Formats: sequence, C-alpha cells, structure tokens
Amino acid sequence: MVLTISNKGWVVIPAEFRKKYHLLPGSKVIIVDYGGVLAIVPAVKDPIKTGRGFLQGGISMSDDLKKDRELEKQRDRRLANG
Repeated sequence: MVLTISNKGWVVIPAEFRKKYHLLPGSKVIIVDYGGVLAIVPAVKDPIKTGRGFLQGGISMSDDLKKDRELEKQRDRRLANG
C-alpha cells in the first residue's frame, strides 16, 4: 500500500488498519526505524502492565548463576587436588 505524505508531514492510516489495530483519534503510535525501513507500531497503553510476567516460567537467572558458580567451585577444587 502506498501512502502520500502531506505538506505538513502527515500520513493517513487507512481505515482497515485503524479498525484492525483499534486506532482511534488520539491514539499514540511509534515510528520505528529498522535501518531504512520505517514501521508504524501502536504504542502500548501501559508498558509496565503489559510486560508484567513476560519472562515467567523460564529458568531463573539467579538460580542458573548459582549453579554455574557451584560448578566452578567444584572444578577449582578438582584442579587444586590434582
């Protein structure tokens, strides 16, 4: 789809996309530059609430670090004892 930029720099988002992404008058969007490609992305209303729990269920970074350090200690003891 080709859009035209007005003298004021405005671009009209077609109705089908406004409906699909629930963009109402006053909605915020973000323009992202992907190295020569511009993307219009709907802004998240509450980024904290949206991101909450995003990383749940995966390996705990602190638990993984503790395991790594324990393995290092064991290896160091083996090397020290020959």
